[in-house]
Formats: sequence, C-alpha cells, structure tokens
Amino acid sequence: MKFLMKYLKPFLGRMSAGVSIKIFGTLVELMIPYILSHILENVVVTQDIRLIIFWGVMMLLCAAVACVCNIVANRMAARVSRNFSERVRHDLFSRTMRLSSAQVDAFTIPSLESRITTDTYNVHNFVGMMQRMGVRAPILLAGGIAITLFMDSYLALAMIAILPFIFITVYFISRRGVPLYSKVQKSSDKMIRVVREDTQGIRVIKALSKADYERRRYDKVNNDLSRDEQKAGIIMGSVNPIMTLLMNVGLVIVVALSASRVAGHQSSPSTVIAFMQYFTQISMAMMSVTRIFTMYTKCSASARRIAEVIEAPEDLTVKSETEFPRKENGAHIEFSNVSFSYKGKHNDLENISFSLPRGGTLGIIGATGSGKSTLIRLLMRFYDVNKGAVYIGGRDVRTIPAEELYPMFGATFQHDFLYADTVKENIDLGRNLSDEEIVSAAKIAQAHDFISAFPDKYSHMLSQKATNISGGQKQRLLISRAIAAHPEILVLDDSSSALDYKTDANLRAALRENMSGTTVITVAQRVSSVKDSDLILVLDEGKVIGMGKHEDLLETCAEYREISESQMGGAFVE
Repeated sequence: MKFLMKYLKPFLGRMSAGVSIKIFGTLVELMIPYILSHILENVVVTQDIRLIIFWGVMMLLCAAVACVCNIVANRMAARVSRNFSERVRHDLFSRTMRLSSAQVDAFTIPSLESRITTDTYNVHNFVGMMQRMGVRAPILLAGGIAITLFMDSYLALAMIAILPFIFITVYFISRRGVPLYSKVQKSSDKMIRVVREDTQGIRVIKALSKADYERRRYDKVNNDLSRDEQKAGIIMGSVNPIMTLLMNVGLVIVVALSASRVAGHQSSPSTVIAFMQYFTQISMAMMSVTRIFTMYTKCSASARRIAEVIEAPEDLTVKSETEFPRKENGAHIEFSNVSFSYKGKHNDLENISFSLPRGGTLGIIGATGSGKSTLIRLLMRFYDVNKGAVYIGGRDVRTIPAEELYPMFGATFQHDFLYADTVKENIDLGRNLSDEEIVSAAKIAQAHDFISAFPDKYSHMLSQKATNISGGQKQRLLISRAIAAHPEILVLDDSSSALDYKTDANLRAALRENMSGTTVITVAQRVSSVKDSDLILVLDEGKVIGMGKHEDLLETCAEYREISESQMGGAFVE
C-alpha cells in the first residue's frame, strides 16, 4: 500500500478538505441522539411547546447539515479517487508499453489486461471508500463510545467489552483474505486469456465446429474462477454474520442491564433510548469497518500486482561502448556468433553470423519454428542475445538508446494489428505524416488501387481488427505503414503470405525501385519472396544450414533446392 501513497500525495490538500467536511458532518450527526435524550429528559417535562419546537428544529437542522456535509465530502472523494485512479492507469499502461518482450512473456498479456482493468478498479473503489466510510465510521465508533461513556459508563463498558472480539475476528479473517483474492486475480487472468484467444479465433472455431470444445475449455477456467471467488467470498463474507452475532449479544446484554438499572432508578428511560440510538450508530460503524477491511484485502492484492508492473526494472538498459565497443567494418547490419534461448534450456538460435551492407537485401527462409522471427527480434533488441553481438552501423544494439534504435526500423510482423479507424490513420499511426508520404507508401505497397476503390478512399473506416477487408489488403496496409516514414531498415516478417505471386513480385520490384537506400530484410516461407535478395539465410532449428544468393543455394543447399522445387518447380512468376 506504500506504493499507492505516492499517487495520493498530489491530492492530500483536496482530501484534507473533504475529510474535514466529513468530520464536521459526522460530529453533527452524533449530536442528534443526544439532543433527543435532552428533549425527553429535560424539555418535555416543562410542557413548553416553544422549547420542544426549538429543539426539534435543532434536530432537523443537525440532520440537514450532516446530509449536506456528507454529500459534499462524497463528491470530493469521488473526484479524488477518479483522478487518482486515472494517474495509476496512465502510469501502468505507460509502463506496460515499455516492458521488454521477456517481461511481457513473464507477466502474460491477459494478466496485464487484468491489472489495467480489474486491479485498478479495486484500488479506485478502496480509495473512494476510505474517504467516505474510512472517516465517518471511526468517528461514529469512537464518538458514540465516548458519548455513551459520558451518559452511562456502566452500560457503555458492557458494550465496549464486545468490541475486542469483533476486531480480532476482522483481523484474522482479513489476513486470510489477501492471498485468497490474489488467487482470484490469477484465476481471472486465466479466464481472460481463454476469452481473448476464443474471440480472436472465433471464425476458425466455427469453421472447425469446435464451439462445444471451446465452451468446455471456458467452463473449466470459469468454474475455477467461481470456486476461488466462492472460497474468498465465504471467508470474507463470514465477517458480517460473526460481527452481527457479537453486536446482537452486546445489545441483549445492554438491554438486560438497562432494564435493571431503570428499575433501580440508576438510569432514566430517555438515557436508554439515546443509548440504543448510539448503539445502532456504533453497529453501523462496525459494519462499515468490516466492509473497509474486505475492500482492503482486494485493494492490497491488486496494488501489489500493479506495483509489480510499474516497478519492474528496466532489463534492456543502454550499455556503454566501453563494455561493448564498436566494430567498424563497413557493414550496416552484422550478426557475430549470436546464440539465444528464450527459456535458457536450449538455444533457439545458435552461432548465427552474417553481415549486410547498407542498402542491401536479406532474405530469411526456413520451416516454421526455425528461428526466423527470433532473429528479427534480436536485431530490433526486443531481447538481448545470450552470446555474441548484433551490430547496426558498427554499433552494438545494446549501446543504442531505444529512442534512437526503434526509429531506424519500419516493420511488419506475422501477427500485426490494424485498429478501428480510417485507412489513413492506420498507415500514419500517429506520426503526422503528410498525405503525399502516405499515398506514396501505399503505391509502393500495391495498396493504392484498392484504397482508391473505396467510396471514401483513404478516409475509409476499418472495423476492429480490419475484418471488413481481405487478408491480402491487410498485409499491404501494414507494409504501407512500415515504409511510410522512410526507415533506414525495413523488416518484412512473413508479410506477403496472403499476397498472390503477381502482387508479391510487383511489391518486390517497387521496393527495389523506390527504396534503394534502405536495407530490406524479408522473412518468408516462399522462395519467390526472397530469391532476388543479395543474401539469403536458410534456417533450420535455429542454425544456418545455407547462406548465399539464390543461384548458389540451389546448388549448395539441398533443403533450399527442395523448397524451391516443391513450390514452383524452380520457375517463378515475375
């Protein structure tokens, strides 16, 4: 919870004002039973109608003041909790966007989504509740006890004797609640993961008639979540019944004692009536305290999960060139004996070495899982190599700041995204590119013709995930986005798999003609997409089994020759 205090500090002034108003309103509310006792004991006996009306008006005035103060304070509390949670969500989302790929793998996407939504909601609720009930309940509790001690200490002590049992109950149950709610959040992460996977693959699920299977898979994680929620709910829900039982026991004791004291003229009926009203207020305050403890357990678990992300260390820090010196050999991109493993058990890439001049073209081909995309991730420093080094312009990528490294690239990936906005905005991606740059990029990417066929052209609205255009059109828009800002290095990771051979050939020709100064790296399954590259790498299980030009590989690499002949019989459409 200390983590949340730094976010509350900017609002301490407003919180203090709201708390002061809440305190004043609660103190006024505490006067109402005392005034009633005064009326019954001292005013009614005088039979003075004016005095009775006066004190009755005072009771109404106190109730009105308490009501207004509570409304104003609650509005201020809502504003503070809203602004507070907005800042937490902002920083959490910002840090999520800056997590390294390894950290994202560790947290998982569903868990990060849950932390940004459910966890921030729990924290928001607790901060708001603390400003409302967290101020009012203790004052009603302490004030009620103080006034009842003043009115009749004997009855008050009988009631106070019950309170330690209540506090002990709440404390021990709340201690069990934090780990239980942490488990609930983890189960929620799993359910979000399944929902996310099924919604993304709903067309495939329907096409393969696997709706019943996916429903059973969802039912399993949903039942797990329900079971964890039920367990946490039963444990935390037992607070209220136990507390109510103890308060009712205390009430019975107080009623029994007050009856004997009134009969013995040691107390007055008016005092007992006021006392019972205070007892009701104290009971309500205790109910509020238990609700606060319940919310605290949820907030504590959620705050810990939020802090894990926001306080996650920067694991891809910029290294010094003293530690990783430059390598001046004229190459634009160079891999030097690079080995890498995602989980540290076996190498996903092993002893990869090659160099590429500025403006050169590199083709990477290989079977699924051979390490093609992993090589790209190391080049863009999504991960750090375990062994060897990756150089761009003679500089080890570990020594290049992110704000300098990433603008070098224009990239499309296997699972890239388009969002619900216009075609123009999807190509621009917030970079404030000119219309000429966007149109030029679309023409190179062979996207201009189909965009122009839309009634509203570049203002055409795409649906979520661009389901209202074809797969080939999506890929051409993604390529347009990648080349629109004139990158130094263009990465096309399996970005032409949905293109027909003619469009693919036209795309490659347009890239050669218009982007001669850009180093182009093409990752593909098709030989036709890489055959004109200056250098082709053939990967198999993370190792280079062939390297060279297309003609050389047809002679020296059996696997490459087999792929070529199986796809087009050695002939290509140009």
